[in-house]
Amino acid sequence: MADDYERILYEKDGRIALITINRPERRNAIDARTSFELKKAFTDFNDDDDLWVAILTGAGDKAFSAGNDLVAMSELMAGKLKLDPEIARTPFGGITRGFECWKPIIAAINGYCLAGGLEIAVSCDIRVAAEHATFGVPEVTRAIIPGASGTQRLPRMLPKGIALELLITGGHFDAEWALRYGLVNHVVPADQVMPKAREIAEAICQNGPLAVRAVKESALRGLEMTMEEGLKQENQFSAKVMASEDAREGPLAFAQKRKPEYKGR
Repeated sequence: MADDYERILYEKDGRIALITINRPERRNAIDARTSFELKKAFTDFNDDDDLWVAILTGAGDKAFSAGNDLVAMSELMAGKLKLDPEIARTPFGGITRGFECWKPIIAAINGYCLAGGLEIAVSCDIRVAAEHATFGVPEVTRAIIPGASGTQRLPRMLPKGIALELLITGGHFDAEWALRYGLVNHVVPADQVMPKAREIAEAICQNGPLAVRAVKESALRGLEMTMEEGLKQENQFSAKVMASEDAREGPLAFAQKRKPEYKGR
């Protein structure tokens, strides 16, 4: 599988998919080919019934991703770089828009998480950051905007004033700031980023996968609904999950005092 990718690493470890942006010499900057490969890997993860959780990280200890590859971007704008149409159509980072996945995705942030890198991170569900991680969306300092979902996701995640400060100053903020405002879930020493991400992934894998996916979908879709609409939707998801084999296995395993064996059906 490694031969299928030039700019990322994609591994399958039991129920967990490990996806690594593999351009450490460029602080894991994202060019069009990287976006295409990320979309390809995440699509495979989404379609593989044996995979239940994904972890996304960046190679090395300097950066999760410093964002858009500005060298490639300038060459493209100058007409010096030609892209295959399929690659050109790929959304930035592969998952920032037009990608629907109800399996959990964890971002393991091991350094700079800037611009498009932050937009990719907030397109994930759970974020674990190293103590030395740095966050920011400095696009306005280059006279462009965070156009890979940043202007939409950040105000939905953070208090409005905090989100606007982040977006319109272009400033950088440390991991403790990110933790204080809920931008990340955990801040740990650098050598504990991947172990913590794996710990969370493995905990999720102990649960019924259909229930986990239904919870994610119901919760995220419900954010765009009234409470009444959300509760109606919740009932629909609950009924669907209760009809599964896993929903019968969970209570049975509890009654028999054994570990449940969930199969995702």
